[in-house]
Amino acid sequence: MDKIINIEKANYLSDYKIAFEFNDGIKKIIDFKNFIFSSVHPDIKKYQNQKLFQKFNLAYGEIEWNDYELAFPIYDLYAGKI
Repeated sequence: MDKIINIEKANYLSDYKIAFEFNDGIKKIIDFKNFIFSSVHPDIKKYQNQKLFQKFNLAYGEIEWNDYELAFPIYDLYAGKI
């Protein structure tokens, strides 16, 4: 039986890096900077503002910003890539 993976903890580190701890104990540090700065979409570009980027939430085992305006698949975060 496959276990459903969820994010248990997410801590802002610095710049655009967030440390994640998943419900199976795996820990990853993800740097979102390249994704955010290479996007041309205005809803993503606005997160170039670090203060706005730091205002994420954990909801239902997922990370999201501003009521899912920005979110990432857990599988990608678990794999350590976005």
